[in-house]
Amino acid sequence: MEDALDQAKRSYEAGGIPIGSVLVRAGKIIGAGHNLRVQNGDPIAHGEMECLKNAGRQRSYRDTIIYTTLSPCMMCTGTILQFQIPRVVIGENRTFGGNETFLRSRGVEVTILDNEECEALMARFIRAHPEIWQEDIGN
Repeated sequence: MEDALDQAKRSYEAGGIPIGSVLVRAGKIIGAGHNLRVQNGDPIAHGEMECLKNAGRQRSYRDTIIYTTLSPCMMCTGTILQFQIPRVVIGENRTFGGNETFLRSRGVEVTILDNEECEALMARFIRAHPEIWQEDIGN
């Protein structure tokens, strides 16, 4: 989670939404990324999507774990399910409750860490940029 949080901080420091993600196989990071919606003007450049893109093509994802600083939205949840990633570790889900129940109903192991640093970073962003946050979550 520390590496995912570092990714989130990179986004925040660049003026973007502070969500970071890493994909791990056998204890080794094979992909990392952070939300680039603001920086690239790309509506689907979520942290998890960028992480998977940076991991590149994999024959299978069934032996991986994806770490994300914030609970995944429906788009990222769908991608996790599409690639059959069996485990998701979430930094926090208080600032945005995503689709944990849906993931679990599809057999994905979900761990929520309640990481205070993840929550504080996201809460700071939401207070400073409520209009960008509302746009990001589709309101």
